[in-house]
Amino acid sequence: MTRPMMNETMKESQERASRPGSKPDKSVLRQYAEAIVIAILLALVVRTFVVQAFKIPSGSMLQTLQVGDHILVNKFVYWFTNPQQGDIIVFKYPQDEGRDFIKRIVGLPGEKVEVRAKQVYINDTPLTEPYAIHLDPVTLENPGSSRDDFGPVIAAPGQLFMMGDNRDYSMDSRFWGFLDMKKIRGKAFIIYWSWDSERFRPRWERIGMLVR
Repeated sequence: MTRPMMNETMKESQERASRPGSKPDKSVLRQYAEAIVIAILLALVVRTFVVQAFKIPSGSMLQTLQVGDHILVNKFVYWFTNPQQGDIIVFKYPQDEGRDFIKRIVGLPGEKVEVRAKQVYINDTPLTEPYAIHLDPVTLENPGSSRDDFGPVIAAPGQLFMMGDNRDYSMDSRFWGFLDMKKIRGKAFIIYWSWDSERFRPRWERIGMLVR
């Protein structure tokens, strides 16, 4: 039953192609070319407006994010909601917008931010941060350093105060100032791959972890 139906379809196709004014079927090469173009356009749209992949190159977000983690970033979430304290976001580095940074939101617009002896205060209240680590036991008392004692400063409308979770080894808002919310690329939400270059193996236990 199947073969006669196929023959009948091929015969009809040949008759249709031989009729005056009829358009020939698309070549296989053209069909593949169109499929590739559509796939590329969809990928560009997704990368521009929906989701983008990033690789973690440094330890400024330890232990939350490891060097070699590959993450996906939601690029449209802030179309519908405002950034929240604790969100981990990718953004254009204010001093070189050709580079992407990833940090955690600590201070929101209108909030007073201060760091005293490594403790962060928001509106004069100590901020509880179970994700933050301090690998250097020394508290710097140099007045020229803003690492362990900073502020107070107040975030203006449309500005965020950003900090890395690895507090003693993070280049963040303590050193380059507030982040303009217009520079946000998106919110990190999942680790889709992780490679341990020191042990030369995947970190299977991290794959699929939510970023929080």
